[in-house]
Parts: sequence; C-alpha cells; structure tokens
Amino acid sequence: VQLQAYGGGLVQAGDSLRLSCAASERTSRYVMGWFRQAPGKEREFVAAISRGGGVTNYADSVKGRFTISRDNAKNTVYLQMDSLKPEDTADYYCAAADRAVMGEVKTTRFAYEYWGQGTQVTVSS
Repeated sequence: VQLQAYGGGLVQAGDSLRLSCAASERTSRYVMGWFRQAPGKEREFVAAISRGGGVTNYADSVKGRFTISRDNAKNTVYLQMDSLKPEDTADYYCAAADRAVMGEVKTTRFAYEYWGQGTQVTVSS
C-alpha cells in the first residue's frame, strides 16, 4: 500500500490543523498510525486506530488535543490537531500495519510496514 500524507502547514499556538493520509488501496485491513519526528529527535508515536475505527490510542503528549479517525470507504485516515503547541512542531508521518486483528492498535514504529512521506507542521509561539 502507498500512503500520501498532506495537510501540514505553519500555524500559531492554539490553532488547529487536520492532517489526512490517503491510501492507494483498501485500508480496512490495516491498523493505521500517525508518528512525528522533530529535528534531531527520533520518530515518535502520536496516535493509532484499529482496523474498524473502534479503538484508538494516543501518546500522552497529545491526549485530549488530537483525534485520529478513519474513513475506510475513502481509504483515508485523519489526524485532527487542536490546541497546537510549539512542541508539536515536527514532520508527521502516517503508517499502515498489516496482520492485525480487529480491535488491535499498534504503538511502536517497528510494527508498521508501510510509511508515507512526511508532512511538515510548524507551530509558532
């Protein structure tokens, strides 16, 4: 599967952004996740959603501010980011994990086989 992430940009602290990740094939077989990587730092988990969308998981740093969702009919996954902070500045990547059972989510980057290119998010103070 090929993934295309888009929707990043330059915003001010407190603003919102919605990232989208379009897949080249049916997404219902994949757990989907969002990760981010700031300059000089390792790529870190942000959020994940199960195949059917019923189970989600978030990093503590974004819990209550970010919402992951998916529309399997459109083969697209979203990351709604509210109350953005300067420390959210990073390149954001979407990823897909195969061989997952219904209701499962994956939070480690090594569990994901497929990655899109990053979309840059910059939050100014």
